[in-house]
Amino acid sequence: MPPALRGRLSPLLEMLAPVLTSNDPKHLAQRMALVAFAIRVVSAAIAFASQIILARLMGEFEYGIFVFVWVLVVLFGNLSCLGFHTAIIRFLPQYHARQALAEIRGLTTTVRIFALVAATGLAVVGIAGLWLFGERINGYYLVPLYLGIFTLPMIALGDVMDGTSRAHSWAVSALSPTYIVRPLLILGLMLLAVAIGEAHTAQTAMIAAMAATYLTSVTQFFILTWRLRRRYRAGPRRIEFGNWIRVAVPIFLIEGFGFMLTNSDVVIVGLYLDPESVAIYFAAAKTMALVHFVMFSVKAAAAPRFSAAMANPDRQQLAVIAIESAKWSFWPSLGVGGMVLLCGTFLLSLFGPAFISGYPLMAILFAGIMAKALVGPAEAFLTMAGRQKLCVALYAGALVANLLLNVTLIPMFGLTGAAFATTGAMVVEAILLHVAVRRTFGIVLFAFADPHARTIKTEASRP
Repeated sequence: MPPALRGRLSPLLEMLAPVLTSNDPKHLAQRMALVAFAIRVVSAAIAFASQIILARLMGEFEYGIFVFVWVLVVLFGNLSCLGFHTAIIRFLPQYHARQALAEIRGLTTTVRIFALVAATGLAVVGIAGLWLFGERINGYYLVPLYLGIFTLPMIALGDVMDGTSRAHSWAVSALSPTYIVRPLLILGLMLLAVAIGEAHTAQTAMIAAMAATYLTSVTQFFILTWRLRRRYRAGPRRIEFGNWIRVAVPIFLIEGFGFMLTNSDVVIVGLYLDPESVAIYFAAAKTMALVHFVMFSVKAAAAPRFSAAMANPDRQQLAVIAIESAKWSFWPSLGVGGMVLLCGTFLLSLFGPAFISGYPLMAILFAGIMAKALVGPAEAFLTMAGRQKLCVALYAGALVANLLLNVTLIPMFGLTGAAFATTGAMVVEAILLHVAVRRTFGIVLFAFADPHARTIKTEASRP
């Protein structure tokens, strides 16, 4: 390397060296954030490219049917975990810190069994519902919905295995199956089906999605089981189901409300408008969602760090960690979002000429994303602090606002109303989270806040 270039890069390399090699909690969290960020960058590119290809293959009508059903499948598959996929991130690091191997064995086994049983039960209810009320549903949705229902158990199993890997800071095995392997398999199987003469329809796409989900989740199950057996020697299992479920259910309500907040717009658009409108809105939201991987990456790294920091009574350290996470969320989100908006018309045109009309929706949605980025992963902070009930109340309020805005604005203003409703709900969510953290911990959780000044003031005010 030329001396001049080496001199310029030396400060950066010195900064990155501990991040890449050190195993202290801060650098381990940063390393996981970097890995998660890299995976999300790759996955965003894969998801974006695959959605473009699927839209081109199927056209707006069939593509709109597929994305509406697939959003429902992912939503209910995640909800059927009842919060265990995140509860394990709270419990496992604590068990590991005190070498509670029996509890670790019991927890890692229980979450997978529970997810499969709960999702299977939900699938049975879904099949019964379609059989009883199928005549009230547009005919073009019925077969894709049946196929989606059969996919639910594998979605749930994949989610709890993601959580198990995240609890161990195994970022690659946590994120790559869902965000890299599965989208590639869906696209590959769809292209194969079309190549052998199958119809370019939502039904074909759902068959490809179901097969890809089963292949991914089953493979991930065997790999994770092997890694857990290598890490923890065989022995007795201790199952504290009552303790786990008391934490998991509030998390389920929190994340369920949050997940519905991020997906209800697509669902309500599908209920009120035609599949073509669903396709255009989804393409705009999916393009703007390229910004979301920043928040996801920071949350994946911050949650275990928050959990560990709660054992330390030093509020200053807690404030530093929380506000660092907000900064990690805001500035990259601003940069990525600005670039996406600059290229927005071109990116939408890749889906097809009709999709360009969704560009104004992107600008509206970006405002809401940045409102959330200002407070960072505040919901993870409160959850890991044991404030699940508070989070439930906050997200219930935000979800009610979201639903009211959607059902009011979509019939009046169509897709523009959906975008404004989603942005308004994200602003409400950010304000509620900020106020909750400030009142509960005395921490001004804001990307521009000074954690040291605020913490000193809070500590000094104590008797």
